[in-house]
Amino acid sequence: MMFKNITTSSNVYNIGLAMTEDNPQFNQWHEQDTEVDHLLRDAAANDEEQRSELSLRPQFLREYIGQEALKEELNVYISAAKQREEALDHVLLFGPPGLGKTTLAMIIANEMNVNIKTTSGPAIEKPGDLVALLNELEPGDILFIDEIHRIPTNIEEIMYSAMEDYFVDIMVGQGPTARPVHFPLPPFTLIGATTRPGMLSKPLRDRFGIINSLQYYTPEELQQIVVRTADIFNAPIKSEGAYEISLRSRGTPRIANRLLKRVRDFAQVEGKDAIDKNIVTIGLDKLRVDNRGLDETDHKLLETMIEYYKGGPVGLNTIAANIGEESETLEAMVEPYLLQIGFLQRTPRGRVVTEAGYTHLGHAYQRKL
Repeated sequence: MMFKNITTSSNVYNIGLAMTEDNPQFNQWHEQDTEVDHLLRDAAANDEEQRSELSLRPQFLREYIGQEALKEELNVYISAAKQREEALDHVLLFGPPGLGKTTLAMIIANEMNVNIKTTSGPAIEKPGDLVALLNELEPGDILFIDEIHRIPTNIEEIMYSAMEDYFVDIMVGQGPTARPVHFPLPPFTLIGATTRPGMLSKPLRDRFGIINSLQYYTPEELQQIVVRTADIFNAPIKSEGAYEISLRSRGTPRIANRLLKRVRDFAQVEGKDAIDKNIVTIGLDKLRVDNRGLDETDHKLLETMIEYYKGGPVGLNTIAANIGEESETLEAMVEPYLLQIGFLQRTPRGRVVTEAGYTHLGHAYQRKL
């Protein structure tokens, strides 16, 4: 990999005990070793999955498919920062899941030739967590915070001075002995990623100098991504097969790559020399992903609205309760694509299934007066 240094903030299991049968603790250890084996296997599986994801990610802007306007902007900002030998301005990337926010953060680090440390909003629970992350940064380094909208308010307030003036002040101790401690910081770049930009406070949002949204990908762009991924997997694929996958991928590279992996399994079991449109159709039909990329949850949501609420308007919490999903999950993961393709509308009174949504599901549409 070309990334200079990627560090993640996570829990690490460190098992370094040397025990023998002469040790009285051996039996206790022996009873626990099965559980430890499970932990190690799970960790190995997670590492393998992370390596697989990293292998699919482009490393430079020139390799990144899609988001052309965003790439052009970033190329200008990165080139200017490198010419001035300054840290890149703080960057906020927002958009639905799976569109490449994390990949872009890593590409920016690669283009700037600096280290990147990655974490997530929920992982920063107290001021000391943030200070520990910032203290590890060298001049010009990048701190990437995924789900930045989930950072606690007290942490967010500390970030203001870190982003603007490169220092943090925190209180150490309790009661009468509490005292402020000043931590100077090197110039750094904060890259925040979020699916919910509206949940960021205005003071935090205003401190990002570069704010960009990621758009859904076109079928043609996704087709290129599928072909590239298939080449990495050494899985021959025909152009019409790649295009069929792209049509069912909800405009999202992460979904396209996931569907390709599953279709590859079907092609292998069926003894296919290459992934063609026929095996893609067979495989994805079995996975209940229709020709517009709608899955079981999408169908359940739309069918529930039509059957029980005459297509709406109906509130999202009511829909979530009916289909057994969290409203936050529907709002972040399901609804954006249905809105994008025109199957769903938001109104002041609630969600409404459109005529296109009715038609796709094979229901007769009755225009509301």
